[in-house]
Amino acid sequence: MQLLTELHYNPCILYFQKAFEADELLFEAHEHYHKQSYRNRCHILTAQGVVPLSVPVVKGNSKTIITELEIDYGQRWLDIHWRTIRSAYGNAPFFEFYADYVKDIYDRKPALLFQLNMDLMKLFAKFLKLKQPIRLTQTYGNTYEAPVLDWRGELHPKKEPDILRLTPYRQVFGKQFAINLSILDLLFNLGPEASTYLQNPAAFC
Repeated sequence: MQLLTELHYNPCILYFQKAFEADELLFEAHEHYHKQSYRNRCHILTAQGVVPLSVPVVKGNSKTIITELEIDYGQRWLDIHWRTIRSAYGNAPFFEFYADYVKDIYDRKPALLFQLNMDLMKLFAKFLKLKQPIRLTQTYGNTYEAPVLDWRGELHPKKEPDILRLTPYRQVFGKQFAINLSILDLLFNLGPEASTYLQNPAAFC
């Protein structure tokens, strides 16, 4: 199965669970930018609860092709995001194991949102030993047939996640498990076990 989806910023756990089910990952490269989506935002768990992190973009509107969308470095989002991530996960078991690699991507300051998301996606795939080939769409298609599974828009901040696929794991903060956070939460808390969790979450019951 080829999984067709959009690139997300620090994608959520369900995103990677679905990726492991695919034989190949096909990322949409010809869509228009969608505001208020996971393309430029993620959620992490802090001492104050679940916090959204959003990447500001330059002139982001419905007519902008996603691969041309520029990041707005005129805003101090980069420092804010990294300080928030460090504050949230600095005491997590595997933060020091992964943190420098993630920060290196931020330090490069990719000009385009698509490039930032792709760089992070490839890094997370390496951490998780996700070996599925990655391709980009060559044109925009409204519909697709098998073997392509069109998962575009399936995950959205305003949509309730499929909680039946999410087994609680240890987290740094909170008495109640926070579901479907960014993959950063899973990696910093579970380390190498994150890959096992994504492929067999029931093993963590």
